[in-house]
Amino acid sequence: MPRIKAAVKQDHALIKDLYHRLRHAEPESRKPDEFIWALDRYLIVEDLVLTPALENYIANGGARHRRLSNDYDSINAKLRHMRRFDPSEASFDAALTAIWVDLEPHVREEATMDLDELEQHLSHEDSAALGKKYEDIKELLQHPYGKNGIPDGDTLSAILDMSRQELMVKIGLYVVNHDYNLSVPIPSDGVGLRQKLPSYGDAHFSLFMRKLFIKAMGYSEDALSRPIVGIVNTYSSFNPCHANVPQLIDAVKRGVQLSGGLAIDFPTISLHESFSAPTSMFLRNLMSMDTEEMIRAQPVDSVVLIGGCDKTTPAQLMGGISANKPIIHLVTGPMMPGNFRGTRVGACTDCRSNWAKFRAGTMDIEDISALNEELAPTAGTCGVMGTASTMACLLAALGMMPIQGATAPAVSSARLRIAEATGTHAVQLAKTRLRPQAILTRESFLNAITVLQAIGGSTNAVVHLMAIANRHPTVAGTITPETVDEVGRKTPLLVDLKPSGDGYMTDFHHAGGMPTLLHALKPLLHLDALTVTGRTLGEELARIPPQTHSTIVRPLTDPLRPKSALAILHHGNLSPGGAAVLKASAAREPRLLRHRGPAVVFNGAADLAARIDDPALPVTPDSVLVLRGIGPVGHPGMPEAGVIPIPRKLAAQGVTDMLRVSDGRMSGTAAGTIVLHVSPEGADPGSVLGVVRDGDVIMCDVEERVLSVELEDEEIRQRMEERRREMESRATEEPWLAREKERGYRGLYMREVNQAEHGVDFGFLTAAGPGSTSSL
Repeated sequence: MPRIKAAVKQDHALIKDLYHRLRHAEPESRKPDEFIWALDRYLIVEDLVLTPALENYIANGGARHRRLSNDYDSINAKLRHMRRFDPSEASFDAALTAIWVDLEPHVREEATMDLDELEQHLSHEDSAALGKKYEDIKELLQHPYGKNGIPDGDTLSAILDMSRQELMVKIGLYVVNHDYNLSVPIPSDGVGLRQKLPSYGDAHFSLFMRKLFIKAMGYSEDALSRPIVGIVNTYSSFNPCHANVPQLIDAVKRGVQLSGGLAIDFPTISLHESFSAPTSMFLRNLMSMDTEEMIRAQPVDSVVLIGGCDKTTPAQLMGGISANKPIIHLVTGPMMPGNFRGTRVGACTDCRSNWAKFRAGTMDIEDISALNEELAPTAGTCGVMGTASTMACLLAALGMMPIQGATAPAVSSARLRIAEATGTHAVQLAKTRLRPQAILTRESFLNAITVLQAIGGSTNAVVHLMAIANRHPTVAGTITPETVDEVGRKTPLLVDLKPSGDGYMTDFHHAGGMPTLLHALKPLLHLDALTVTGRTLGEELARIPPQTHSTIVRPLTDPLRPKSALAILHHGNLSPGGAAVLKASAAREPRLLRHRGPAVVFNGAADLAARIDDPALPVTPDSVLVLRGIGPVGHPGMPEAGVIPIPRKLAAQGVTDMLRVSDGRMSGTAAGTIVLHVSPEGADPGSVLGVVRDGDVIMCDVEERVLSVELEDEEIRQRMEERRREMESRATEEPWLAREKERGYRGLYMREVNQAEHGVDFGFLTAAGPGSTSSL
């Protein structure tokens, strides 16, 4: 017989037996204490265990069963009334009969109908657990009086004189609500609703006000007593990458509530690359501030950060590290590939390659229009190894997201199960208080950089990793672009995805995703790095068997490229800041990885647009296209304009790649031999890039990590002096000088943003704070 039914029937039988013995005993030998204590104990345990179970599993079951529990005070009064009489008196018999009139319908055999119905809804394990809880509480009630003990007369009288709540408090089954007890201070390190109270000058009143307003949304005291898991809601109708966020929130809430927490979602900024002018990078730092301050301000014990599109996830982690409350990431997931005339296509490597064909005249307007319908066929982030997918993989490698969470498609049921599991993890984080600054170490970042190189990830990730690392008090300054290069020299490219390879994110997921890659990289990883689950990376991998025989994830012995998918060109005079990066794995013409040629210089995006397709442009396939003025200050936000298009007159001749150099960024989905993030940026009066002229010879040697303009130092110095004078004469037109009088967020951005080697963050947001090197 299931344990709960057996336990209840045992109490029913005991009460009936004690009643009948008391009823039929000789009046002078009656001892009512045992009956009174058994009945009182049964009423308490029934109400604490059985009634909630019936409410949960049977329609109207709780209401049917609560008919006795709700009369607790009445039964208790009758018990006290009965004790006033000597057991030998007739009045005692009358009082006993009055009690039995209420009890008999409940404890007779027919009452087990509810239990029979309950059994149909309970597994054997659930019945056993419920039965154990029933017995444990009963044991707790009788513990002060010994095994099967009965309180003495005075103690029993005292118990019967207590209110229900007083008795439960006494035995530890009920915690007194001190929220309105003015003699008990509210702790400054409280949890749930009792943290981060608004400043009304009276903490108890602040809590009182908070509770009365949140109860307007229908929350009970029970719900509000639980750990609170905040869920960052980044849904926007302007953000197709986040179209599934409402479904993810529902799944996270399910996981939270199944684990005993209270899930409350709240909004922050939502960024999409194609719907943010001048570029989403311009708003990344603002989103990080929004995330940090909302986490700081609100009463959350842990936070689930839901994001996906390129700048969203780094912004969230930057803000999360600075707020340093327990956080866990949940990405929206990649979109599915589409199909164009029998060939798989997907955003956004295929967007760019086909647009190049259209520009070259090899694809007509009807085809490019039809293709536009297929490149993004579902919700989700770009379906190749662009910035969004790169950052998802890096979050798993950093330990800030379970390692299975990076690759499941946005529209899959797997993504919803990951969301539910994330809610479960978030409740655990609320209890352990494991914070991001405790999880993340230099080794965590080295693992992430190893993954970045192995996946041929986005160049944007280098900037983001610098910004993230520089938010961490103990990691700041220990991770630099040169670190990325050092790791790259011993890390092969293993993942065959566009733009470095041929596959899509769905292929990577079907190949086992990040667990498969991390197993392949184990000899290169720091397996003792902690993760958000509380286990190390090595322990997480031990829980997931490796998946083999994949053509998408290569073994270390058979890589797609032996090393350095991303190279940092930190030698030479053109980028002394040390941030210049080139994705060698995505170069279309390997010969260009060692190249010298004359510069064709464009001063800003407008100049580029005006002249790039001019038939008179003095350019050849060996020219080096140079675009400056699109750095963090020169074109606030450092737009993804670094993919300088091939001039149409050359594209028409079949030229598909040229060496290109800029102080801007490019999409992680783009390909080509393109040097990015040159620092100091061209807008800086002290920038070498800022004084390069048409015809100057640019030399790039990726193997030697050299990027130089072939000019003597004295010539460079003279050009800089001449440029400074010119800039001062038109100060209102020069971003570097005009920023001092720029208003609003744009002015704040231009004055505070640092250079690419520091992460393009605001100096005052870094761990070092204002005035530090990283604020320059």
